[in-house]
Amino acid sequence: MNYMFDLGFLGTRAPIFMDVVTLIVSLLPFLMMGIISLARAKKYKLHALLQRLLFIVSVVVLTYFETGVRMVGGFETFMRGSGVEHNYAFIVLIIHIVIASVTLIVWLLTLLMVKRLLRLNKHKIAGKLTFLGVTLTSVTGIWVYLLMFVY
Repeated sequence: MNYMFDLGFLGTRAPIFMDVVTLIVSLLPFLMMGIISLARAKKYKLHALLQRLLFIVSVVVLTYFETGVRMVGGFETFMRGSGVEHNYAFIVLIIHIVIASVTLIVWLLTLLMVKRLLRLNKHKIAGKLTFLGVTLTSVTGIWVYLLMFVY
């Protein structure tokens, strides 16, 4: 597990686990767009399978991230090398955590209630909310990364 804390590959002072997670989070909206395009192409079974798979991969990545953060000492440890004002970065982090948490819940509920949502003609709305949340999670996650490791 020590490899997680080696210097990352994005050219910042971030450890490799942060670079891996940031890369995956930045790709997430694009992966989701591809999966949504399958539903538009009426490939519903593949769309459903890949949505579940992407959710599971996201939870695994989140677990990997949380493990690394806890092992290093958390936000305070990463902020030591940042030139950004602590309170500003902390507020951005809280916004990111709220958006990511709500998104995870909405995404899970959408997956669990898909049949009911389809019957009520609400699946597209839940899907759009999930996509918006994933996109905002991605943007705010990149923002947090930049504040902690670039500026």
